[in-house]
Amino acid sequence: MSDPHRDAREFDLIDRIRRRVHARDDVVLGIGDDAALLRVPTGRLLVVAADTLNAGVHFPEDTAPADVGWKSLAVNLSDLAAMGAEPAWCTLSLSLPGGDAAWVDGFLDGFLELAHAHRAALVGGDTTRGPLSISVTVHGFVAPDRALRRDAARIDDDVWVSGTLGDAAAALAQWHEGSPRDAFLRARLDRPTPRLAFGAALADVAHACIDVSDGLLADLAHVARASGVGARVELDRLPASDALRAAFDDATRHALQATGGDDYELCFTAASGLRDEIERIARETGTPVARIGRVEAGEGVRAFDALGAPWESGRAGYQHFA
Repeated sequence: MSDPHRDAREFDLIDRIRRRVHARDDVVLGIGDDAALLRVPTGRLLVVAADTLNAGVHFPEDTAPADVGWKSLAVNLSDLAAMGAEPAWCTLSLSLPGGDAAWVDGFLDGFLELAHAHRAALVGGDTTRGPLSISVTVHGFVAPDRALRRDAARIDDDVWVSGTLGDAAAALAQWHEGSPRDAFLRARLDRPTPRLAFGAALADVAHACIDVSDGLLADLAHVARASGVGARVELDRLPASDALRAAFDDATRHALQATGGDDYELCFTAASGLRDEIERIARETGTPVARIGRVEAGEGVRAFDALGAPWESGRAGYQHFA
């Protein structure tokens, strides 16, 4: 038998969410029915991605609700960016220990700030009682001939990455160790930047692309495996923020950058003759980029230090069920 008081609280939360949502013309029916009715543009592919974030696993328990909201959407929008897609809609499923309206309001502050910035309409979802967990599904559009994939890297391609690497992993390390926390590093953990404009512009130049979530070497290995190639990465070329350089020695920094994960930057491959074009796109979209290696014949990803010696970290990246 259902608890009418709990049902009422759930409907109150849903109404609270619905009142803050902005609509789009292609949303025929949004929040409030058994399912949403959405209109996909003619001649476009529908791109769908989903991620779940759990407290204590994907974000520290002391993370501000607005930052949890931002990140839960950002990590999904990053998947669309890696496909060169334009965001359209999203759904949100919230598991909450209790019907904390103030927490939900704070969560929505961050979630909807990012959603509105990229015209991603919240069109449905679910709320339930349980451990704090957030599941988001995003939907976007891309022209059939402009979708970026993992399986198209070519031998002799350059390997590039956007932004800086290792900042979020560094913030997590500081949190776990109880050491002084750098505000810039923590912001990179709490509010990653989905590179949507950059990803869309890469469709004309990149061969393969992936977003860096589990660690650079692990995610680049997915590209190499799907494309039937190998890759070489130069550790000294990995872009690092001033905050990361100040907080950790070179050996620790390299491990955080290469295997730490949670960066949500784009790693992509492109022909070496397109370096100037990539730099131009980076300037026009305000996206820092760095060329960090190349695609080779063979298999797997190899990393090398400044002296050209092979580098091993003991792990390639985050393992979800380790």
